[in-house]
Amino acid sequence: MTPEQRSQRARLAALARWSREDPKPSGLRANAGLRAKFTREVEAEYPGLPPAELARRAEVRFREHMVRLALASSKARGARKANGESP
Repeated sequence: MTPEQRSQRARLAALARWSREDPKPSGLRANAGLRAKFTREVEAEYPGLPPAELARRAEVRFREHMVRLALASSKARGARKANGESP
């Protein structure tokens, strides 16, 4: 199976899933899990932080992660555009 076919198969599976269920609960669970991961990372890196400071740093780490994803996406779109590919 080519990479394009695998991508199409995955897209079909995702569309089938979201046609049968509400995506909001899954998104909320994923978001909570990601935020918990950053809280664990900050807690391991800086043990003994007060809860408010731990929450603040975990939130900043979450935002940093999202900005990194946006930057990578922007670079990929630019590369595709430079190569004349469609999104």
